Formats: sequence, C-alpha cells, structure tokens
Amino acid sequence: MKKILLILFLVCSLSLVCSPLIAQDAKVTSLMSKPLSDIPGKELLMITVEYPPGASDPVHRHNAQALVYVLEGSIVMGVNDEKPVTLTAGQTFYEGPNDIHTVGRNASETMPAKFLVVLLKDKDASVLIPVK
Repeated sequence: MKKILLILFLVCSLSLVCSPLIAQDAKVTSLMSKPLSDIPGKELLMITVEYPPGASDPVHRHNAQALVYVLEGSIVMGVNDEKPVTLTAGQTFYEGPNDIHTVGRNASETMPAKFLVVLLKDKDASVLIPVK
C-alpha cells in the first residue's frame, strides 16, 4: 500500500512540476520511480514525453543526470552554448546536472514525437527547474 501511495504521489508531483515547464500540449507520463538502496539519497525516475507537432519547452535545467532516448518522430535538443542537434528514433541525448537545457522541441510542425527520459536525481528533489 505504501508503494502505491508513493507512486501516486510521485506521478501527481511530476505532473504539477513538469506541466508549466514542458511544452503546454506535451504529455508527460511517469513510468517508474525507484529509490537506489546502494546510493543513499538518490533515485531513478523514468518518464515519457510526447510532443505534439511544433511543441517546444522553455529554458530549464534538471539538476539530475538525464538520459534521453527518442522513440518516435524527431526532436531538437541543445544545452548551454552547444549547437542544437536533431535526433530521430533510436538516437540518444545526455544532460548533466549543471547543464542549461536551452533548446527542446519537436523538429516537425506536422508529426508528433515521443521520447523516453531516465533521470538519476536526488530523492524528493524537483524534476525541472526553470531558468530565466
């Protein structure tokens, strides 16, 4: 029962934290959250993000190790002052805890995109932090 309540809490928290920071029409789905017993204070969080055509994110950071895997469509990702890259299904992207996510968008104005994100983060820490 505790595990179910924790999962429900994390899903609700994720939707509240991510909603204003991820493209307004993007759909974020929490797939799994797992405290890491061998790394005290850390947890893994796995989510999917679905961008509708033309969707984009505001500038933000994750304060986590973030591994991105594109499942469908194509996305454009960029951090810091690096040149943004366009990724298609099967390609990956990495964001470090100090990276500023300056570009995050669907590469297409007509087709949706979907990607998987695995985050290694501090337990109970915010998933996304806005950068102004």
